[in-house]
Amino acid sequence: MAVVTEQRDLDSKFLLLIDQSPIASVLSDPRQPDNPIIACNQAFCALTGYPVEEVVGRNCRFLSGPGTEPWLSEQIRVGVREHRPVLVEILNYKRDGTPFRNAVLVAPIYDERDELLYFLGSQVEIDADMPMPSSQRRLRAAELVKALSPRQWQVLKLAASGLLNKQIAAELNLSEKTIKMHRAILMDRLGTATTADMIRVAVEAGL
Repeated sequence: MAVVTEQRDLDSKFLLLIDQSPIASVLSDPRQPDNPIIACNQAFCALTGYPVEEVVGRNCRFLSGPGTEPWLSEQIRVGVREHRPVLVEILNYKRDGTPFRNAVLVAPIYDERDELLYFLGSQVEIDADMPMPSSQRRLRAAELVKALSPRQWQVLKLAASGLLNKQIAAELNLSEKTIKMHRAILMDRLGTATTADMIRVAVEAGL
């Protein structure tokens, strides 16, 4: 289950972005000073070793440590500043000090008035023993996306940029019902159970 702060007006549809995902995920609020985490799922707590009360209210940089690459941290900051998805593989640290290679995705989420609402952040620990894990993962994502129809590709690309179904429908001059249909089909073809997982595949594929 996702865990929410005292911000009671957080829409349940945004919580579903992370609540049902097996991938460690958080939501942060760029409208607050320092873009703090406002919700996280249990997978995030299990990955990092931090309890919820030590996660919510903090910027994601708290996972950084002495070996964290500053140039990769800067890539994340630039993506946040420019409101665009970014994926980096960075050295982070668990609560007990254990370092781990972390494939971090940060992607914007907009409301129906095209105003930035949240950032979705997801983390996947990379097995150091696997040969070129990033290349394998991105190749697989690219193959999955390549198999989509042109319309599904369009829907995926717009969803990965943070747009909601209503906004995608307006962008493509289609009904929202049609967008939901395309979205359900492409999620099935990508093998993703949640929107957060779908966005991650899209970014890994380079959309």
